[in-house]
Amino acid sequence: MTVRLCTIAILTPVILSSMQPDAQARTQSHSAPYLGQKMPGSTPVVFAPDLVSTKHRETNPFFSPDMTEFYFTKKDLNSEAWDLISYVYKDKQWHHSVVGPRIGRPLLAPDGETMYLGKYYMTRTDCGWSQLKRIGPMFDRHDWGIMRLSASSSKTYVLDDYKSGDIIRISELKNGERLPPIALGPQINTGKYNAHPFIAPDDSYIIWDGVRQTGFGDSDLYISFKQVDGTWSEAVNMGASINTSAREASASVTPDGKFLFFTRETPNNDHDIYWVDARIIETLKTKISL
Repeated sequence: MTVRLCTIAILTPVILSSMQPDAQARTQSHSAPYLGQKMPGSTPVVFAPDLVSTKHRETNPFFSPDMTEFYFTKKDLNSEAWDLISYVYKDKQWHHSVVGPRIGRPLLAPDGETMYLGKYYMTRTDCGWSQLKRIGPMFDRHDWGIMRLSASSSKTYVLDDYKSGDIIRISELKNGERLPPIALGPQINTGKYNAHPFIAPDDSYIIWDGVRQTGFGDSDLYISFKQVDGTWSEAVNMGASINTSAREASASVTPDGKFLFFTRETPNNDHDIYWVDARIIETLKTKISL
């Protein structure tokens, strides 16, 4: 899918750069898919070193459903500015662009037509992306702090809230009506700093990061599976093959279901994007009774 960016507005207007080549854009001749990177196995490895994962702070990675767009956010350690970055595959090349300033923790919906950015969203139009819009009054409370909102194919929303004790909420769509977000149970909202949720397109699991006494040290990735009665299973730490004493966060699974992406921040302040074979999810599912 080809993307051209429209103007995006938030409180005060913020102009997004176009996808046309400019002083900040460059073209990479890496072949598809996955920016031409060698695919990982069961041990996480840095994704696209010196291309995506650099000396700066990269996080929040995700692909478009057709796997022709890759997005992530980056903090330039020289300017201290956060930007949303994209690589778009066109004419057998990946085209790099600075999309614009980071707003929230962006994530695409499974249909690829809506990008959620915290309490905001934008949709694709004939010229690319629409102006930034608010999701709605029930998500716009001043006492809530939404960093990341993830949507499934059924339009279930899962979102974090750092202003209300670092909890994760869920909002379902029933008979075309959006239900108010409610806090998920203690199987998910236990410990500290629960944040950055990702819900599977088929609603079958939620992955998030948080700190628990039983964890590996700093923030770990956890997963909860939807049970046959519609409730959520006890959280499962994603294990020593994923989590370390460093901080793991901001996970997503590629739309083809093959790879888990996340960010790892090490004690020496390296902050890179990692990826690993997503079959770990099915392995973890066998540890619980659905």
